[in-house]
Amino acid sequence: MGLFDRFRRVVKSNLNDMISKAENPEKMLTQLIEDMNGQLIESKKAVAGAIADEKQLERQLLQQRAQAEDWEKRAVLAVREGKDELAKRALVRKQELDEYVSSYQEQWEAQRDAVEQLKGSLRDLTQKIEEAQRKKNILIARTKRAEAQQRIQSTLSASRDTSAFEAFDRMTKKVDQIEAQADAEREIGELDAGDKALEREFKQLEGGDTSADRLLEDLKRKMGQIEDKTSESSGQAAPGA
Repeated sequence: MGLFDRFRRVVKSNLNDMISKAENPEKMLTQLIEDMNGQLIESKKAVAGAIADEKQLERQLLQQRAQAEDWEKRAVLAVREGKDELAKRALVRKQELDEYVSSYQEQWEAQRDAVEQLKGSLRDLTQKIEEAQRKKNILIARTKRAEAQQRIQSTLSASRDTSAFEAFDRMTKKVDQIEAQADAEREIGELDAGDKALEREFKQLEGGDTSADRLLEDLKRKMGQIEDKTSESSGQAAPGA
C-alpha cells in the first residue's frame, strides 16, 4: 500500500507547488492531469510487478507440492516392495517438502491478497483520474467565466471614473463652438460682399460718366463740336437783362 501513499505524496507535492505558482488555471489543470497519468503508469508497472511476484510464488508452491506428492508416491512404492527403510527416507523428504509447501502457501496467499488490494486501489485511482479529467473541463469553463466576470467588473469600475466622459463632453462643446464661429464668419463674409455690391451700384448711379467720357467731352468742347453749357447759359440770360 506504500505505492499509493507515495503516489498521493507526489501528486500533493506537485499540486501545492503548482497552486503557489498558478498563473494559468487551464495550464495548471492540464499539467496536473498529465502528472496523474504519469504516476498512474508507474503505479500500473508496480502492480504488474506485484502480480508477477504472486505468479512466481504460485509456481514455486505448485512445484514444491508436486515434489512432495512425488516423494509420497515413492514411499508407497517402497512399502509395496517391502523396503520400509527406503519408504521412511522418502516420507522424511516429503515432510520437508510439505513444510516448504506450507511456507509457500502462506507467502502466496499473502501476496495474492496484497495484489487484490492493489488492483482495487488501481481501479479506484483510474476512476478518480478519469473523474478529474471530466472535472477539468468544467473547472476550465468556470475559470473562463470568472475571468470574463472580472473583466466586466473592471470595465464597470473604470466607467465610474467620469473624467474621460467629461473630457469627451468638453471636446463636443469645443467642436460646436468652432462650427458656430465658422458659420458666423461665413455670414459676415456674405454681408460684406452684399454691402460692397450695393456700394458699387450706387457709385455707378452717382458717378455718371467715367473720367474718359469727361475728357472726351472737354476735347469736343474746345474743338467747338459741342457748346459750352456755361456760355450758353450766359447768352440766354443777357437778352432778358
